[in-house]
Amino acid sequence: MAKVVLFNKPCGVLSQFTAQDGQRTLAEFIDQPGVYAAGRLDKDSEGLLVLTDDGALQHRIASPRHASVKRYWAQVEGTPTNAALDALREGVELKDGWTRPAGARRLDAPPLWPRDPPIRERKSIPTAWIELSLSEGRNRQVRRMTAAVGFPTLRLVRWSVGPWDLEGLAPGELRVITAPDSMLREGRSEGQGREQKGGRRGRGQRRRRR
Repeated sequence: MAKVVLFNKPCGVLSQFTAQDGQRTLAEFIDQPGVYAAGRLDKDSEGLLVLTDDGALQHRIASPRHASVKRYWAQVEGTPTNAALDALREGVELKDGWTRPAGARRLDAPPLWPRDPPIRERKSIPTAWIELSLSEGRNRQVRRMTAAVGFPTLRLVRWSVGPWDLEGLAPGELRVITAPDSMLREGRSEGQGREQKGGRRGRGQRRRRR
């Protein structure tokens, strides 16, 4: 049975166990041997980080091929327009290509914990919250998407990944659960499919060499 760790990553913590230049890491909070993060959150972002001790499950959660929906709550500078939300839904062009269509909607300010350190707000410019639901996970994608439509992200919280969310977890807290059997079966099937495909390709290459 695969172990899954649901962790509410605080702002300022790296999504890794190895120390780097004295920065805070997962090792400060998680004492669960053999688990690895399925995807990452950048240092300045907060929220749900999923870790597991099962390699196939780790790949399944992190891979965009499986479309595990990740839900983000973003506090942005300014008040997003309908046109900006439509652009986020349809996909925006970033330096590494167009984003996939995403869910995007306005959100009342969620009852979250205070951010440490606080965001920098400009008194003359209002802020607002939006929810983005993505099936891919590029580096700093949400921040780049909102900036591309004219509303920079000031605070970013990942609320959920697939079937799991942050309900009941304060910053720095974790919950250890067991992965559903259905997810394990799907992960194993995909891994076997990759091996078989690779094996067939290898035999074909040997025949061509002869």
